Amino acid sequence: MTYLAYQVQELDGTFIGDVKTLETPALQEDHILIKVEYSSLNYKDALAATGVKGVVKQYPFTPGIDSAGTAVSYTHLRAHETRGN
Repeated sequence: MTYLAYQVQELDGTFIGDVKTLETPALQEDHILIKVEYSSLNYKDALAATGVKGVVKQYPFTPGIDSAGTAVSYTHLRAHETRGN
């Protein structure tokens, strides 16, 4: 399965952001796969996307940890987590 993501990479000291088609990784233990409807970039995302050192450990990276969507797959559910929420 694939998904679209805004990804920032470093090429010869220049930071370039672009929308890429990426493969969905295997779901790790105690993780939830979310079909994201909305995401945002916060201040640290903007810093990392412009190459400010110390914000991101390695490139390429996909900014936008703040997101909202629907849980579609999981490896373990806690009491407050249900599929479709």
